Amino acid sequence: MTHVVMATARAGRLAATALGLLLATGLAGVAEETPAKELFGAERAPAPLEARAIGSYARGCMAGGVPLAVDGPSWQVMRLSRNRNWGHPDLIALIERLAEDATAEGWPGLLVGDLTQPRGGPMLFGHASHQIGLDADIWLTPMPDRRLSATEREEMEAVSMLAEDSRKVDPQRWTPAHHALIRRAASYPEVERIFVHPGIKKALCDGAGDDRGWLRTVRPWWGHHFHFHIRMACPADSPGCEPQSLPPPGDGCGSELDWWLSDEPWTPPEEPAAPRPPMTMSDLPRECQVVLEADAPLDSAPPPRPRP
Repeated sequence: MTHVVMATARAGRLAATALGLLLATGLAGVAEETPAKELFGAERAPAPLEARAIGSYARGCMAGGVPLAVDGPSWQVMRLSRNRNWGHPDLIALIERLAEDATAEGWPGLLVGDLTQPRGGPMLFGHASHQIGLDADIWLTPMPDRRLSATEREEMEAVSMLAEDSRKVDPQRWTPAHHALIRRAASYPEVERIFVHPGIKKALCDGAGDDRGWLRTVRPWWGHHFHFHIRMACPADSPGCEPQSLPPPGDGCGSELDWWLSDEPWTPPEEPAAPRPPMTMSDLPRECQVVLEADAPLDSAPPPRPRP
């Protein structure tokens, strides 16, 4: 037994030394000019390293990611071809908890959109954030009472909560169950922000009554009219995770929300800003090179998908 312990300790020291050498050399094999989204988008399995979120939500990566099962007791994952049902273990646990708790709020189950890629990092399309395994999109369409086919998960469209040509919710679509679902998600202490369309934020403000503390977590942002976006705070196991500042005090239902619902933020500039060049590996934290180059186990593969 003593020999086994000594051998294990030696192996651990060798692994640490190898990791240090990788960091010191900067992994010269990675093409610095290749867009990082192409490198991370090509990875099909997680980095077999200790779980941690690295960098910021829009400039980072993830080690030790785990998948959310594509089918759960009260959730189903959508858009399976994207292979974006990965996250930090704390995020996966949070989604599973929300899916269970939501049933007590009258919500039949979650349709889960994008989390992150197996190793996080910039995505080929669709998101600037979702890079460190702490972001999740939850559809505002309730889960049906049957398992969706693979084809349905690719082609089914999420339903907007807005009235046509309006910034307000459609009262025929927006229900007390939607309100309760978002309130429940915002109540978890590990959730730092929830992004929704300003019209949805307005509906939440109007329906909150005297229970308003959770509204501080719910922030208005463009595009979130058919899903809401959960963002977790940096977990304790991730010292390299860069936190955001806390949301401003108050419920966010006053002049700030009035501005979001005015024409000003929705009026495009006369001269659109020039597109930014894609991030390369040199733009990301140094650890992300190690995450990208870590060897995946031979039996590692994306989670099973339902049959068409």
